Amino acid sequence: MTPATSMFNPVEGDLQLLADNLKQLVGNRHPILFAAAEHLFGAGGKRIRPAIVLLLSRATMLEQDITPRHRRLAEITEMIHTASLVHDDVVDESQMRRGVPTVHSLFGNRIAVLAGDFLFAQSSWYLANLDNLEVVKLLSEVIMDLATGEIQQGLNRFDASISIETYLKKSYYKTASLIANSAKAAGLLSEVSRETAEHLYSYGRHLGLAFQIVDDILDFTSTTDTLGKPAGSDLKSGNLTAPVLFALREKPYLEVLIEREFAQEGDLEQALALIQDSQGIQQARELASHHAKLAAEHLACLPPSDSHQALINMTDYVLSRLY
Repeated sequence: MTPATSMFNPVEGDLQLLADNLKQLVGNRHPILFAAAEHLFGAGGKRIRPAIVLLLSRATMLEQDITPRHRRLAEITEMIHTASLVHDDVVDESQMRRGVPTVHSLFGNRIAVLAGDFLFAQSSWYLANLDNLEVVKLLSEVIMDLATGEIQQGLNRFDASISIETYLKKSYYKTASLIANSAKAAGLLSEVSRETAEHLYSYGRHLGLAFQIVDDILDFTSTTDTLGKPAGSDLKSGNLTAPVLFALREKPYLEVLIEREFAQEGDLEQALALIQDSQGIQQARELASHHAKLAAEHLACLPPSDSHQALINMTDYVLSRLY
């Protein structure tokens, strides 16, 4: 399977430019915020979201170079994503992210919340300066969706009665909305047809859902070192994901453990063992695979190119993280 970095070959130069620009966009007028941003943007993320925006920009602009607005959209996408991670880590009280300390564990909650707010505000300002009302609407909706998803996750903690549909809706808000709407926005900046723009949105939506489901599976199958956070931490905090919801259909006692919030000694270990002993992880894999396949199908609207192929490879890469 293709590792993420080699898949980004068609936009390697674009991503390097993006990395240089991100720190400049935050500016150094606020030393602490600049330090927080430098820490965030230097934390070695895969830059999957801006890479998708840049690949789609190139795949829809084969006759000419991508515009400064395409590049700015990719930067805005990464800023929104990073802002949401900073806030997520505060809410989840996570000490580590991608194997490095989180902003709030280094600078405190107050600075972390302000840094997240600042990045959201900066991204909104740069968004307005794109002078494309439809793109502004799409990305503004993402910022609302991120908050909605976080609230929904908080309200559904330790609720063993939630459905797979509710879980997928929350996953859309938290992960897929940004990928879907920024994918569509890239198409709009390239002035593709309405129909193609909708296909790009659907590609991002299904890819984002597959990505989130895979992340949720890795919480049970990966090591703490690989995850950069303790394995099983989602379950421990009451965030019930696809493997758990599928396992609940087979293992009724799992509900008892969840409802009492793993209050007794050994409850969490017993719950993890029940999930491992069920078809939950396998069924979640099948669900991720289903969404990855749908994502690839929506790319049929684009002409052949290296960037187009890289976007198809992305759907394989998302699943390859499981093996």
